[in-house]
Amino acid sequence: MLVAYRAGMELNGSSAVVTGGASGIGAAAARQLAAKGAKVVVADLQEDAGNAVADEIGGAFCKVDVTNTDDIINAIEMATSMGPLKALVNSAGIGWAQRTVGKDGSYDSAANLEAFQRVININLIGTFDCIRLGATAMSRNEPDEFGERGAIVNLASVAAFDGQIGQASYSASKGGVVGMTLPIARDLAAVGVRVNTVAPGLIDTPIYGEGEASEQFKANLQRGVLFPQRLGFPDELASMVVECITNSYMNAETIRVDGGIRMQPK
Repeated sequence: MLVAYRAGMELNGSSAVVTGGASGIGAAAARQLAAKGAKVVVADLQEDAGNAVADEIGGAFCKVDVTNTDDIINAIEMATSMGPLKALVNSAGIGWAQRTVGKDGSYDSAANLEAFQRVININLIGTFDCIRLGATAMSRNEPDEFGERGAIVNLASVAAFDGQIGQASYSASKGGVVGMTLPIARDLAAVGVRVNTVAPGLIDTPIYGEGEASEQFKANLQRGVLFPQRLGFPDELASMVVECITNSYMNAETIRVDGGIRMQPK
């Protein structure tokens, strides 16, 4: 028996929240979701850049610190005022690099515990807080013919698998995002919400700065990429994010988008 192909979850007339949406992968995802017809809330700490993206795509900006639950709720409420919340992209995050033990053997030179905790609070706990609150709003949506109410995509990193020297906090935070993807997807199946994670490799975003020194640094980085031997483009990551949202059979998965790179120890 032939079954007609289903186009996937419809975003036209819905709303979306993208944390970290003012730049890089988050901004690219916001643009592509808007192109699908979603009203996007750009949730970020960068007000000027965030407002610029929101104005460009006909969305709205909400100043959000993902370690602040009230900020997250404000962004979700802003989104639901524009349409049913069907998409959440968790792209907000920070990096930190420091060796676990200092060179002089003193306790004071050991890795900064507060910095470790800050990375975990933003990248892992902040992501979970967004998920639990966003999924709560999605659970109130009217389900489609297959019971679907929404989809969530988290941004992890290949550092979750190939963490380099000094990346203990960052790798732990992103590894936690990968590790919670399946249990949360199993949990949220009860309310018709899918959860996936995209793990980017080396992506050409503003994090690397600008100018000749920046270009030289990026040229050195891309040598480890299998093929194509270059840094990834934000739009290449964003297209996978959107696919995970709109493809109704994508669930509980972590996908590396990295040009085949396997990070070396340093």
